[in-house]
Amino acid sequence: MAQEAPAPAASASAAAPAPASVADVAVKPGDAAAGQAKAAVCGACHGMDGNSADAQYPKLAGQSEQYIVRQLTDFKSGQRQNPIMLGMATPLSVQDMHDLGAYFASQKSRPGVADQALVEPGETLFRQGDSTRGIPACMACHSIDGRGNPGAMYPQLAGQHAQYVEATLKAWHDGTSWGTDTRSQIMPAIAAKLDARDIAALASYIEGLHSAESEPAAAATP
Repeated sequence: MAQEAPAPAASASAAAPAPASVADVAVKPGDAAAGQAKAAVCGACHGMDGNSADAQYPKLAGQSEQYIVRQLTDFKSGQRQNPIMLGMATPLSVQDMHDLGAYFASQKSRPGVADQALVEPGETLFRQGDSTRGIPACMACHSIDGRGNPGAMYPQLAGQHAQYVEATLKAWHDGTSWGTDTRSQIMPAIAAKLDARDIAALASYIEGLHSAESEPAAAATP
């Protein structure tokens, strides 16, 4: 915090310049090497390379720097509420957030396996949506291969744990939001139109979604 400036002398002819605000602090582009060191504490939940072993915690590998910075900022401010992440994000500087984002963005997300019984309905919703219910295609924002749109801060979905996706969609369906701005209201409004079968199918399809160059996933057990 900036120190309080002493009162100016009566003879001063001009006021001292105001101290720079947080928004004015220069931030360098994220440094992946610096972020790797800072990410050591993240590894317990998200995996050292951003591929979490526990499906309740999201994979961060391959997620864009911009999106990670946005989410850490929202955790720190309380716009997105999570007790664990509030504690983790609170001590981070903006530069720390960019460095962490750069590191995880440089890692490759490992794809999972979709339930074959859910692939068809999941793929239909992901690629076509359902105009009769006002549900847009997921790929319209998250791209055809689920890699997201970094410029618009739409996250990567491809390969994300089905358990995490399902829990998140259910929370949005039930009224949870990650803020009050227009962007934060997009997914709760869409999720409210999904039923439990839609959510399960989308979550499973997303876990198995990957591009041709991704590491092949192990075969699903019948």
